[in-house]
Amino acid sequence: MDILTVKNLTKRFGKFTAVNNISFSLKEGEILGLLGPNGAGKTTTIQMLLGVLTPTQGEVKYFGKNLIDNKEEILEKVNFSSTYTQLPWLLTVEENLKFVSYLYEIKNRGQRIKKIIEAFRLKGLFKEQMKDLSSGEVTRINLAKAFINYPKILLLDEPTASLDPETADYIRKFLIKERNKFNISIIWTSHNMAEVESLCDRVIILKDGLIVGNDTPSVLAKKIEFSRLRLRVTKNPLELDKLVAHHQLSISVNENISTITIKEQLLPLFLYELTKKNVHYSEISIDKPTLEDYFMKIAKGENT
Repeated sequence: MDILTVKNLTKRFGKFTAVNNISFSLKEGEILGLLGPNGAGKTTTIQMLLGVLTPTQGEVKYFGKNLIDNKEEILEKVNFSSTYTQLPWLLTVEENLKFVSYLYEIKNRGQRIKKIIEAFRLKGLFKEQMKDLSSGEVTRINLAKAFINYPKILLLDEPTASLDPETADYIRKFLIKERNKFNISIIWTSHNMAEVESLCDRVIILKDGLIVGNDTPSVLAKKIEFSRLRLRVTKNPLELDKLVAHHQLSISVNENISTITIKEQLLPLFLYELTKKNVHYSEISIDKPTLEDYFMKIAKGENT
């Protein structure tokens, strides 16, 4: 079931169109990646989804209700976190969470804050002022704030940026557990392609305010035809060069590792020909296309 629908959403700033007539939906319990190069329109889209910006045209509906006409009711069930959002720096962590909690109708407010503190490992920071915290600690508090109202929909902008690897892994697992337990829907923006590929059920890619990709990470990756074959050649390297030239492939060599860019369907024949030419190698790996490969193609404006 679609819990959020966006139809013909457009935002213009004077003559500049930041978001250009985009439409998409978010299903209940879905994690949707929202990706794009800098300036693609991601932040503007998120701000319209939160009601911070009013669309030039188009419509945003949560739970079947128009956001503009039902903002207070809708935002009671929605929350947002961004690495780049600043909470009042002279307030303590405790004061910030309590203040935010009063923006919502929350039963057992004290118990909820206590649970959030435990979930995000904030006990040792509870009495600290925000100004004294590291960027990673501020990120965790922003995430904690986003869970304070038992949200049905979370908009997360770079939710693991600034976190150390262990904490980032903990947060990812926590979010997946919460999604599975409470069927929370999440829109997730990130520049960490591996993270998006592993977590998101579907990905939307924006470029110049337009949707240029909308599918599962695996399907988008498969739109890239070429894989990378890596070999550490130990015998007859010239024969390898001849084969590469014959098939009109690109090759680069770094620290005795030859990397050949090759269409996946050509791989079996190419490896067979290497054997026939008596080319020996001590190491081999094949890197299949990833979501990052697709993203880079889009970012560079190349056809996929």
